[in-house]
Amino acid sequence: MTATLGALAWLFAVVAFGAILPVVPTGAAVSGAAALAFHEHHPLTIVFVIAAGAAGAYVGDLVMYAMCRLGGEQLARRLRWLRDEEHLASVKERLQKSQIPVLLVSRLIPGGRVPVLLAAAFLGISWRTFVVANIPACALWSSVYAGIGVAGGSIFPEPWEGVVAAVVLILIVNQAVSWISKRREARVSTSGAGG
Repeated sequence: MTATLGALAWLFAVVAFGAILPVVPTGAAVSGAAALAFHEHHPLTIVFVIAAGAAGAYVGDLVMYAMCRLGGEQLARRLRWLRDEEHLASVKERLQKSQIPVLLVSRLIPGGRVPVLLAAAFLGISWRTFVVANIPACALWSSVYAGIGVAGGSIFPEPWEGVVAAVVLILIVNQAVSWISKRREARVSTSGAGG
């Protein structure tokens, strides 16, 4: 039990750190932990993995949001969070139209969370709106990635095989979404330049 609690604490820390500095594949961490928990044959452990992942994501998002609200665009540029001004402008526009749905969905889209957090902070969306919308977003995100981990763990007989399968699947999905987004943006900019 102590080892499980220690692993959950590490998962919380890794996800929180990865939410603040998006260099850690946090989804893969949740999926890997869920795949390992599946092989323990204790369904409650999977629920704890989801809770630890969601809590880490939530705390990390709150810290990042606070940093963006206090430090503004200058801090975001310094930390290299702000890379694409045009994309940020379109996200700001979407947030002005419908705040809650955009905040909810942003966590599920690979590469979508950071631009939405930045836009929300720069627009000055209230803390209350952000705090309330981010709870279900983090819970849903953690549940989806844990589900991927459980699926990987159920396919393979060895725990390490399930972890590897879950991580590879997440990396493939993230790369595919990134590639599709870049192709779509290139198409839009090409049609905009031609018109």
